[in-house]
Amino acid sequence: MTSALGFSAQTLSVLAVLCDQPSQWQYGYALAKQTALKSGTLYAILIRLADRGMAEACWQDEPGSGRPRRHLYRLTAAGLASASVAPGSAARPTTTKARTAAVRGAVVGVAP
Repeated sequence: MTSALGFSAQTLSVLAVLCDQPSQWQYGYALAKQTALKSGTLYAILIRLADRGMAEACWQDEPGSGRPRRHLYRLTAAGLASASVAPGSAARPTTTKARTAAVRGAVVGVAP
């Protein structure tokens, strides 16, 4: 199911987390922990958001000693504007249960 703006519940969850600090670069692993999405789902969403110009990705400049470089993600201005009108994504509830209910309420035909 998708929301009225065409975002899936999982995409709304990613947008909600990215909206918390839209100008800050975030690691995929941290996004996965915050959204409770599996990596295959999360990275597919991040790639789609980047392809649509809603998110940008870059490589970490200087990884810690002995660590590989990681991708970082953040919303673009267009992504922030789209996320702001997406129901349930801009005002993100603080608890996972409340966030899930809000995302479900944003999805067409699903009661919170």
